[in-house]
Amino acid sequence: MTKYFKFASLAIAASLTVASPALADSMLFNAADIGKAITLDYNGYSGSGGASINGLTGSTTFTLTGVSGNDYTFDYSVANTTSAPVTDSRISSFAFNTDPTISGAASTGAYSYTQLNSNYPNGIGTVDVCFKDASTGACAGGGSGGLTAGQSGTGSFTLSFASPVSALTLSDFYVRYQSITGVPGITSASGAGTITSSTSGGSTTSGGSTSTGGTPVPEPGMLGLFGAGIIGLALARRRRQVAQVRFAAA
Repeated sequence: MTKYFKFASLAIAASLTVASPALADSMLFNAADIGKAITLDYNGYSGSGGASINGLTGSTTFTLTGVSGNDYTFDYSVANTTSAPVTDSRISSFAFNTDPTISGAASTGAYSYTQLNSNYPNGIGTVDVCFKDASTGACAGGGSGGLTAGQSGTGSFTLSFASPVSALTLSDFYVRYQSITGVPGITSASGAGTITSSTSGGSTTSGGSTSTGGTPVPEPGMLGLFGAGIIGLALARRRRQVAQVRFAAA
């Protein structure tokens, strides 16, 4: 009986150790989340589903600042963290999808031009909205602005909907790199974002730990270990009952 209890205890302890949920690459906002922010890191890649380009990186932070009528307003900051072996690049736009789908968008600051339902290169396809450094006809890039390696920029954007929205999900985050130097044969690329931290009600989460913000996703093995612990406890209880019956019969 002791070994069954020991197994169950170890299994449950192990499940608690690895059960810290990771943040999925989407985030839910509503009117109660003013001040809630998410930070994402991006790794650039070229070609449809191509491998990451070492050193081509960036980050963004989006902070909800207001909900009014049919509009959600955010502050944003974008940083081009490109490093060796890439000698330079510029982030010319950032993009994401929304649920529900937006009907309009406006922005200020470093990326003061918007585009709805436009194609993003490198196999990404159509995105709901992108925010650009220049008045071009698409999210793929153009113009000569944006943030070069080591630079950062800020501003705000407003997402508008056809009717009031009780909850908004942002997902599928991307940035566009242009004027890439230091990588033979590559001058442009896209980057996919991964949520690295979130804040909500004063709490901060990083590296995929539990958070009041974000969508928790169980780590692999969590359910299996928890189930093993329950089975171990059940076996131990069953063994103890059998022993009691045998003792009473004796």
